Amino acid sequence: MTFLFEPFWCNLHHISTSSSLLPLCFKLSNMATIKLTTDDFIDQIFDYRNEKEWKYKGSKPAIVDFYADWCGPCRMVAPALEELSEEYADQVNIYKVDTDKEMEISAAFGIQSIPSFLFIPMKGLPSMEPGALPKHAFKQIIEEHLLNPENANNTES
Repeated sequence: MTFLFEPFWCNLHHISTSSSLLPLCFKLSNMATIKLTTDDFIDQIFDYRNEKEWKYKGSKPAIVDFYADWCGPCRMVAPALEELSEEYADQVNIYKVDTDKEMEISAAFGIQSIPSFLFIPMKGLPSMEPGALPKHAFKQIIEEHLLNPENANNTES
């Protein structure tokens, strides 16, 4: 069972340790995507404040999801991203940037609609894709462009 948001009963203090709801609550609170602040982004992805040319700092390809909690399409895509982050855990990092909290980074990347996704290969330039994509589209981008750099249309940096 997948929820687009944490169910209210995961916050109830009276759920006993023997409750059958605990494994589901635990799974929902331990999602595999990685939330980034602006400072985290600068430290782990790209220092856009000081660098003029793209220079990715990561050790594996990545997807950055620019989202907001109130955004319906963002909530619709979230479960697929969580599943993909588990499926590709050793191959691709999937990050999330809350555009309401991290306005500086949203402005730096010209985010005008959400969700928007930054696809970052190990070599070459990243690409931005706005709009809610289905899971199979993410898988295709991961397989063909992030994990198979020969197919990427980006130029090497």
